Amino acid sequence: MTDFMRIGELSERAGVTPRTVRYYESLGLIPRGEREGNGQHYYTKETLKHLRKIDQLKSLGLSLEEIRDVSIIYFNDTNDKNVIKIKAKHKILEILRQHLASTNQKMDALQEFRNDLLANIEYFEQLIMDHQK
Repeated sequence: MTDFMRIGELSERAGVTPRTVRYYESLGLIPRGEREGNGQHYYTKETLKHLRKIDQLKSLGLSLEEIRDVSIIYFNDTNDKNVIKIKAKHKILEILRQHLASTNQKMDALQEFRNDLLANIEYFEQLIMDHQK
């Protein structure tokens, strides 16, 4: 792989569309491509790493906004990459715990709704049986 890629090559290697690359740029998830004299955008291997990390985080269920928050930490320019990676993992863990709490609340609400449905079904079945007597 060369040091610089055009958007087509970048998107192909990352498994996304050029439209997705532009969208992620507009959200600040990845750095904007560098413009050359011919007006073409060129991207680096670092941008490809960003795209792959975004895909990993999406597979965990993170929203693009949450990914942006984690990416700010993860791709911070510092010499101590291990500290940055640990901070990012803590942030991901915090987000996943929030997702779990939200999921549990939704499941409780759905269970309550299910119980209400069963009670209503039983009530109407009883009404029908009483009416048929």
